[in-house]
Amino acid sequence: MSTLRIVGGVPLHGTLTASGNKNAALPMIAACLLTDERVELERVPDIGDVRSMLAIAEQLGAGVEWHPAAGRAVVSGRGLHAHALPATEAARIRAGILFAAPLLARLGQAEMPPPGGDVIGRRRLDSHLYSLAKFGAEVDFGPPFRFTAPRGLTGADLLLPEASVTGTAQAVLAAVLARGESIVANAACEPHIQDLCHLLVGMGASIEGIGGNLLRIRGVERLGGTRHRVSADFAEAGSYLAAAAATRGDVTVTGLDPLHFRMIRRGFSRLGIELEDGPDSLRVPAEQSRQVRLSPGGGMPVVDDGIWPQFPTDLMSVMIVLATQVCGTVLFFEKMYESRMYFVDRLVDMGANAVVCDPHRAVISGPSQLHGITLNSPDIRAGMALVSAALCARGESQIRSAELIDRGYPAIEHRLRSLGAQIERSEP
Repeated sequence: MSTLRIVGGVPLHGTLTASGNKNAALPMIAACLLTDERVELERVPDIGDVRSMLAIAEQLGAGVEWHPAAGRAVVSGRGLHAHALPATEAARIRAGILFAAPLLARLGQAEMPPPGGDVIGRRRLDSHLYSLAKFGAEVDFGPPFRFTAPRGLTGADLLLPEASVTGTAQAVLAAVLARGESIVANAACEPHIQDLCHLLVGMGASIEGIGGNLLRIRGVERLGGTRHRVSADFAEAGSYLAAAAATRGDVTVTGLDPLHFRMIRRGFSRLGIELEDGPDSLRVPAEQSRQVRLSPGGGMPVVDDGIWPQFPTDLMSVMIVLATQVCGTVLFFEKMYESRMYFVDRLVDMGANAVVCDPHRAVISGPSQLHGITLNSPDIRAGMALVSAALCARGESQIRSAELIDRGYPAIEHRLRSLGAQIERSEP
């Protein structure tokens, strides 16, 4: 268990280059098993979840070359032979379930323990189980989960029970080699799902409707190799911009698509923070009103999340911390997960003026002077939020279980030090 030690009160200044999108890279690694040819992925973030996915692929028999310093992974499914995921690695990561479709398409069977990942509330598998069954797989709930399709997968007309990101990725991975045509309705359309679809098209898949919530996929006999650059991680970029705003700093994040930030920008604006556009960058200037903007009619403003293109749930935690440092009162409504708000109690311990109304809602009134504290990181996004709070706080904070943050934020202490933060890591 590693610990981040942070001395707060230093505004962040400087420039960062956005990392590759974690939630695009993980399903892409699974997609590489759909072909015997080499798939080269560029701008792959060096994070714990990526290393776990690559380790699973390798233990299944895939050829894996990993160059973390260059952000490059080369994966080939030529040697794929094992259908059971290694229990230890699979238990660490939720995205491991995405190997189900490629294993069914290539080997006719897949076996895996229930997926791991962050404990942020109930994370249903309905979309995965529904779509794989519709494609013709037999499902044994176990545990472990066992999927069999000895005659291969057949195209299907799907209406997903929810616009799940990983559920949509599973359906797309199954459809590209299934016999016949498939329709995936109520599909998630986040940038990382679009990016996965573009990778598969580069491998030879036939996918129509990318960017919308209805995909038409015509199965092909085989897929080939390709080279693909992973899109920028808007959640990582937004986290650093929120931390900069919370510390009254001035930070620019480059290498991203400003169009991905249309709703994110609105969330910042409600807290009195404006972002400046560049051709492929966003900047949060130090000079801001920092005054919460009331809703029309003078009501309390609400920051709520939803499926894309609504405000992303992965940025709710860091925005709550930012709200403790601006003037006014805001209601945060977390609609996606019932346990994401629990970390707010730690902010109260640090001096925040916050009320957790129920598992989905919290009211934050600012500004508050936070003070240093020792605490544990509960998950990836709450962990990053607590780092942001420590950067604002008076005195030293210690954030334990920092390896959970590493699952989503590469080289976090090095990147923050480059912006002037006083942060060090210690290992047990």
